[in-house]
Amino acid sequence: MVHSLRFGQCTDTFEENAIEWDQLHELDHDILKEIGVKVAGHRMRILAATKDLHLTVTPQVCSPGPVAARDSETVAEAERRQLTVMFADLVDSTQLSQRFDPEDSRDMNRAYQDAAKSAIEQYDGYVARYMGDGVLAYFGYPQAHEDDAERAFRAALELTGAVRKLVTSVELSVRIGIATGPVVVGDIIGEGAS
Repeated sequence: MVHSLRFGQCTDTFEENAIEWDQLHELDHDILKEIGVKVAGHRMRILAATKDLHLTVTPQVCSPGPVAARDSETVAEAERRQLTVMFADLVDSTQLSQRFDPEDSRDMNRAYQDAAKSAIEQYDGYVARYMGDGVLAYFGYPQAHEDDAERAFRAALELTGAVRKLVTSVELSVRIGIATGPVVVGDIIGEGAS
C-alpha cells in the first residue's frame, strides 16, 4: 500500500529502508532525514498523509468481523470488503505555493479539489479526506460496485484532463496512485469512516 500513496521518489527510499505500511504512522522528520528524504516539503507531505490516514495493520484489524472498542468507547462495527483507494496530489505544489500569494494558492488548490471531487463523484467514488493538495478517495465504499477499480481508473483519467483545463496562471499536473485490496472499513476510530 505504500506504493499506492505515490510519495514520488520516496517510495524507493521506504523500500530500501524496509519501512512497511504498518510503520508509516511512526515516521517523524528525524527518521525521514536519516533515510534520505532531504526536501522539507516532501517530509511535511509524507507526515501529513501518514498522520491523517491513522495507519496501523495488525492481525486483529485485518480479521473479519467487528473491531473491539478502544478505551471503552463505543464505536460502530466495521466490515471487511474489497476497496479501491485513489490518492491524488498536485505536482510541485510546494514550489507553487512559494511562488504565489497565499490567497492565489488557496484558490488554485480549491479549484483542483473541486475538479477532483467532481471526477470522483462522477464514478460513484467517495472523497474520504483532503490533505493539503492531496485527495484520498474510496471506490467501493460506502457503495460497492463490481467495477470499482475501473471506476477509479476512469475518475483518475477524468481528473487528469480536468486539471489540465483549469484556468490558472501556470500549467498544473496531478500525480495519482490507485490500489485495490481487502480492507476493514467503517467507523473504527469514532471519527468517521477510515
